[in-house]
Amino acid sequence: MFAVLTETVLCLRRARSTRYVAAAVSAIVVVSTLYYIQIPHLSHESLPTWADTVELQLPISSTSPHLWDTRAEQVKQAFRHAYGGYLKHANGFDELKPLSNRGVNNFNGWNVTMYDSLDTMILMGLWDEFRDALPVIQQGNFLHGGAWAHSQYAPFFETVIRYVGGMLAAYALSGEKLLLDRASHLATLLEPAFNTPKGLPRFGVNTNTSGITPSLSGILAEIASCQLEWTYAAHATGSRTHYEKAHRIISTLADTMEERGGGMFPSRWQLTSGRPTSELRSVGAAADSGHEYLLKQYLLTGKTDIENLEMYLLSMNEVLTRLLYITPNRGLVYVTETSGTKFAASHNFEHLACFFPGLLALGAHTVDLSLEGIDPTKLSVEARRQYDLLSKYDLRALHMAAAEALATTCWLMYADMPSGLGPEVVKSRNGKLWIDAVEEWRKGGKHGPLPGLGEKKPIPYTQTPTRTTLPGPPWDYAVRRAEYFLRPETIESIYIMWRTTGNPEWRERGWAIFQAIEREAKTPTGYASLKKILQTSGAQSDEQPSYFLAETLKYLYLLFKNEDLVPLDKWVFNTEAHPLPVFMWNSWEKHKFGIPQ
Repeated sequence: MFAVLTETVLCLRRARSTRYVAAAVSAIVVVSTLYYIQIPHLSHESLPTWADTVELQLPISSTSPHLWDTRAEQVKQAFRHAYGGYLKHANGFDELKPLSNRGVNNFNGWNVTMYDSLDTMILMGLWDEFRDALPVIQQGNFLHGGAWAHSQYAPFFETVIRYVGGMLAAYALSGEKLLLDRASHLATLLEPAFNTPKGLPRFGVNTNTSGITPSLSGILAEIASCQLEWTYAAHATGSRTHYEKAHRIISTLADTMEERGGGMFPSRWQLTSGRPTSELRSVGAAADSGHEYLLKQYLLTGKTDIENLEMYLLSMNEVLTRLLYITPNRGLVYVTETSGTKFAASHNFEHLACFFPGLLALGAHTVDLSLEGIDPTKLSVEARRQYDLLSKYDLRALHMAAAEALATTCWLMYADMPSGLGPEVVKSRNGKLWIDAVEEWRKGGKHGPLPGLGEKKPIPYTQTPTRTTLPGPPWDYAVRRAEYFLRPETIESIYIMWRTTGNPEWRERGWAIFQAIEREAKTPTGYASLKKILQTSGAQSDEQPSYFLAETLKYLYLLFKNEDLVPLDKWVFNTEAHPLPVFMWNSWEKHKFGIPQ
């Protein structure tokens, strides 16, 4: 099925038109439904697919390849503006304050913006900037505390994803061994964090004394988002110590999943027992990258790490059946957090969670998703219910349908706003579980588009946000936090949706967001977060996060660039958008590290 799609999409990408083909506009609704969902099957009889009954049609872009390259060049210039302001006004500090034109140390005082930007420079061909950064990296002193000197500890998670991940990706793209050596050196300085009974890292490390923070509680995103970096470092350096740190975390997670009988990992953990301490479940703050790294660890190691794949599938079963909802009027699909054994939903929808449709699409695009390898007799009652329900469906198609629906909602959160930029948190109008709506659609004869799909248009948002504003028509949500922190999550998913579907509408949506960033966030020396996105030319905040250069601008550049610079089947992005190359352990590595042959 997907092979046919890929070939057709490749042909369509080469076609040009001065406008969308009129028939394609209506056909896309039908095709989306038939492409993403096949008839659920209770037996193994052969069933027709969408390809047997309808010819694939996608909108044909009115934007020429030359114009897309021009737009990519505009993103490159935006990066040069942001990085140039950093070098001029904040060199030697972590980040630029783009309103007061000062530097600030938020992440150890080691020039985090420079480290976070290395691979973006390489992908954009900014060789002068990359060359000039190398001596700074070489002379960097990871034993010296800047911002954290008063507290003595460098935050493990942020240091790993920004510094270690940034150097490893830049090494993989450039071959500069200096970057690998420095990344491995910093990783070694951080490894005292793993000195817990189950190998889950503590919050912070003093890289000078090897001291660690005393707290034995942690959150999923921070304890389970370093496996990619340590695994690739082990492969690139041959360090068994690096390998064992990552392997220990994976083993602890797998043991916990087995004890719980499936389901997704909760957000809060106890580091001594290596087990969760609550039943709060989320794919947003405090949890996001912990789920992300399950799939990406499997992909990074050449699809050989079955434990991570099974944990990903069981986690996604719970998200699809317990955390995804659909609003009653516009049919907006959103993902929320739940608590307790009855999965009480908050109906909050965070910008941070907008990475999630990209994750679903990545999994559907790269993996032949199936539950056949999971033993249902070992699952809890709830996980078995999820398993039985989703076993009726083509799982790959279901994941892709959820990705399409959720990514569309994330885009509308931008398109609805007067500024064209998305809010930090919205409260969605209570709807029904998405899987229940899909089941009703299936049992009712599958009339119309699958729930959450079909054409959806922006509705200009006019409500004033308050803590008590109730979500209602026509938007089906209320803005709870109106800030925009230059975040990358929606752009990340838009980029992955473009690369996995070939639908040019995603590129056009991304272009509109970039135009809004240029219009609303640009300052004379960089780019600033916004205090409120409910008006144009709103007040700005004096901050330019390093992830804006590492993630937001990188994904925009990759979205607009015609050449596929980072093929999704050959590279895996860490949670800070630093690409690491897919590899497979060779026989010597398996022997050296004790990996089963």
